[in-house]
Amino acid sequence: MYNSVRRRGDGCFDREHKREKEMESERGAGGFVRVCRCSDLTDPGKALVKVGDRTVALFHVAGRFWATDDRCTHDGGQLANGRLEGYTIICPRHGARFDVRTGEALSRPASVDLAVHEVKVEGNDVLVRVSEDF
Repeated sequence: MYNSVRRRGDGCFDREHKREKEMESERGAGGFVRVCRCSDLTDPGKALVKVGDRTVALFHVAGRFWATDDRCTHDGGQLANGRLEGYTIICPRHGARFDVRTGEALSRPASVDLAVHEVKVEGNDVLVRVSEDF
């Protein structure tokens, strides 16, 4: 079972949110949580995923996966709804740009970097561990 996945921009689909108990059963060693299968997300592509109580934007670019918080640090725009250009996600509200690999705020109006989260692939599963640094 996987946590909810909402794909954006490459053919939407929704999976019902799993009960907290089911979600906890997906939590692996080291706090990693399965969020989708590699084949669920096109390259390039982006998805909105839940990891525990955190909403995370998952990106697939050039064969690799990255994850950041889903909310723009300027005005709270949902980044998974934004446009992905290479390694840059553009906030749909005011056009702030962020590097999906590092979370770095690349342009105004955002000046605060995004929280980035660790991603690993095991077989065809994509797993995310949220950062507690932010």
